[in-house]
Amino acid sequence: MDADRYPPHVRPGERVVLFDGVCKLCNGWAKFLIRHDRSRVFKLASVQSAEGQAILRWFDLPTDRFETLLYVEGCELHVRSDAIARILRQLPAPWPLLASFRFLPRAMRDGCYDRVALNRYRLFGRHEACLLPSPDHEGRFLHAERSFQRKG
Repeated sequence: MDADRYPPHVRPGERVVLFDGVCKLCNGWAKFLIRHDRSRVFKLASVQSAEGQAILRWFDLPTDRFETLLYVEGCELHVRSDAIARILRQLPAPWPLLASFRFLPRAMRDGCYDRVALNRYRLFGRHEACLLPSPDHEGRFLHAERSFQRKG
């Protein structure tokens, strides 16, 4: 397969969830995925990371303001409620049941999503800087395995 068909740092078949690394709600979502994605289907990356910024540029998205969760599956980009539904459907039971909201009209789903997204800092708070992955998250973040290599 042609490598330039895929966003930077994304290999064929990889599934990447990009999230706002300073948003407490978004960090909670990342921790939720780490806890419930026991099969390690998803890689994570903050939109502020070098990898996240490169992926945003590849999809011609803003690199300085982040208004939605992004889910990259191979070379396809999914946003807002579609991204959440696609992710939930791939988690173990009972989480796929929550994805049934995808049968609601997209305008309704995304309207609710946007309302929360626009107020997320006020409602949930924000960190001063992106949280760094801890050693127990090795391999969960896009290219994070490099940062966990021990010098010997």
